[in-house]
Amino acid sequence: MEKFNSANYGEAYIEDLKKLIKIPSVIGDEEPGAPFGKDIDNALDMMLKIAEDLGFKIYKDPDGYYGYSEVGEGDELIGVLGHLDVVPAKDVEQWETPPFEPEVREGKLFGRGTQDDKGPTLAVMYAIKQLLDEGHRFEKRVRIIYGTDEETLWRGIEQYMDKEEVPSVGFTPDSVFPMIHGEKGLLQLYLRTRGQKNHEIEGGSSFNALADHVELKSKIPLEPLGEKLKDKGRQFEIKDSALIITGKSAHSAKPEGGANAINQLAEVLEGEGFEDGLMDFIRNELGVSQYGEKIFGKLDDVSGPITINVGKIKIDQDTSEAGVDIRIPVTVGKEKVEEALKKAIKPYGLEMMEHDYLDSIYLPKDHFLIQILGEIYHSVTGEKAEPLTSGGATYARSMPNCVAFGAVFPGRRKTEHQPNEHVILEDIYRAMTIYGKAVKKLTER
Repeated sequence: MEKFNSANYGEAYIEDLKKLIKIPSVIGDEEPGAPFGKDIDNALDMMLKIAEDLGFKIYKDPDGYYGYSEVGEGDELIGVLGHLDVVPAKDVEQWETPPFEPEVREGKLFGRGTQDDKGPTLAVMYAIKQLLDEGHRFEKRVRIIYGTDEETLWRGIEQYMDKEEVPSVGFTPDSVFPMIHGEKGLLQLYLRTRGQKNHEIEGGSSFNALADHVELKSKIPLEPLGEKLKDKGRQFEIKDSALIITGKSAHSAKPEGGANAINQLAEVLEGEGFEDGLMDFIRNELGVSQYGEKIFGKLDDVSGPITINVGKIKIDQDTSEAGVDIRIPVTVGKEKVEEALKKAIKPYGLEMMEHDYLDSIYLPKDHFLIQILGEIYHSVTGEKAEPLTSGGATYARSMPNCVAFGAVFPGRRKTEHQPNEHVILEDIYRAMTIYGKAVKKLTER
């Protein structure tokens, strides 16, 4: 493959991606054969049907945790790891078109999952399809593995790794180019204390996104809080005895540019009647920063600084709970972070309960996979392939000799987890050229 042939395959790619985007594959209630809900199972079935129509051999886990498609022969297995679940789209009013009604505008395809991760996963499949049509003989097997709960607890990919053959080397098209050779540790936890009688607070929707909204209902007058928010230039409204603050969403791994509405509420929520251990902790120890300087000090290394995000919160008379996401630099141990956090929450009467943890990964720049993928990227773009580090958590952590590789190019905005998520078609076709060459090289190695 010299170049991806968008004239022959581009329209088919768009139509197949639209089929996938139309399925709102947000995690739902467990059903027989569909552990993460029927919509995710439908998305898995659709992807497998597309793969079979393109000439791949397919397999679906009988319990519905994962599936895969495969081409080639030989003893060695090359892996491409993608996922079909998506984050919720609760901010529908901020979308120019409905998130699950894909539409092409100005050379971009809009819809939830176009960038994370249905679009890039399908792009690898189409790159392989072109190689097949060109007569390339795969002397190693190439398997595209479809995870089903990457945005939550990774149970699908864990089931795969426990039950199936683990590839010897591979990549996941779930980040940026040139490639990610280091990913921070990921610690997600709950902070809890007793409920409150004077007010109710609810906001945010997931651990790994800055809360773009929070709502306070209170028996105490809200106008003084509104004055404080106005003085700070915050976006808010008081409506039907509720104070609603609007922030700006961003991925918790890259919080710069975002604004967490929960932190903004905590910043002004103090005084008589508003005593609340959880909100007091957020106000006093975190403020509106996402870097936890007061708690952790300066924790920073080759992968960047530690980040801490209060992604969701619920406070009523029965409960007071927040979901917190922490990205830990690759050279820092989990124990050090936990120790500092436990010390910080103690004066506020908070309990800490771990929800999920993923250890960091780091492949040196001279690792054979980094060298191969770097050479391919440079050959297509002419740009230097300097490996990057990230606070994001991708499936690269689930197996040895694996890194995140594209599909967003340098200088392009990542729109994953955000309103108006989209993929630039010209870019994804260019990524297909890179993926085709990378797969070819790995099977010939």
